[in-house]
Amino acid sequence: MIPQCGQMPDFGAAKLVVGAKQLKKAILGGKALHVYLAEDADPAVTEPLEALCGEHKIPCSHVRNMAELGRACHIEVGAAAAATVR
Repeated sequence: MIPQCGQMPDFGAAKLVVGAKQLKKAILGGKALHVYLAEDADPAVTEPLEALCGEHKIPCSHVRNMAELGRACHIEVGAAAAATVR
């Protein structure tokens, strides 16, 4: 499911990568399928990732906040960025 802006993704059993560093590796390695960025995350973290997604033609969606993205990824802390991967 690809959410509209602000909607939380339903990752189900999808393979995930969480965090800016791991996400960058997944994008550059051709493994990222769809990227999710938290609207309340530091733009210094999310803007370069969004630009990288554009360069590599990877769909990118924004979600409401880091806490919700972290919960959707089944981690106990907020997440600025996450991606489904192959």
